[in-house]
Amino acid sequence: MKPALRFLGTRGEIPIRTRRHRRHTSLLLKSGGLCVMIDRGADWLRLPPGLRPDAIVLTHAHPDHAFGLAGGAECPVFATEATLGNLAAFPLADRRVVQPGKPFRLGGFRFEAFPLEHSLRAPAVGYRISAGRRRVFYCPDVAWIPDRRRAIGGIDLYIGDGATVSRPMVRKAGPRLYGHASIHAQIGWCAKAGVTRAIFTHCGRGIVGGDGRRLAVLVRRMGKERGVDARIAHDGWEIPFP
Repeated sequence: MKPALRFLGTRGEIPIRTRRHRRHTSLLLKSGGLCVMIDRGADWLRLPPGLRPDAIVLTHAHPDHAFGLAGGAECPVFATEATLGNLAAFPLADRRVVQPGKPFRLGGFRFEAFPLEHSLRAPAVGYRISAGRRRVFYCPDVAWIPDRRRAIGGIDLYIGDGATVSRPMVRKAGPRLYGHASIHAQIGWCAKAGVTRAIFTHCGRGIVGGDGRRLAVLVRRMGKERGVDARIAHDGWEIPFP
């Protein structure tokens, strides 16, 4: 099996849901016989038949990204020390500590964690994921990428935060930022780094409760203006690893 990405869920921590954005944000990486699930929010407390990941990798410990592990996990869970500490009460038998800047491998995938600014209480990371010569950066919740040049330089696909389309939801506490960068801002990041393809997941109220077709056209237009093929993900969408 060639490497592939499947958007299991694309909904943020919001009360509304639709057929296209029903489940909390989660990404499945597949290669050969290996399946790696990135994030397992509260919607995923019970996995559907046929979904049995060989490993789970977490970006951070917010409920919509990690509380599906409240009942434990049938496989190793990879996360930073801060994230595992926030989940100390969860019965996770096999905890693997991820250190930013120290790559690790799961089958044919190479992961490297990059600290993000997103939450003050649940520190988040994004992952630069490689399969052969192809590279993806995954950050479904992000206000800012401190080491952006190294994180997204030379990648083939950026998968980012769809909480808001044009209006940023970013606040500041001292020198630190928290919240969500807009899709418009993230497209700008991609354009500056020479990244020509972007997909946005973790969709917020504007996308989930809005006119999906109109917003998809708007995001594609935003991207085209900056030389980026920009799209909005939906639950169940599967694409080849770029």
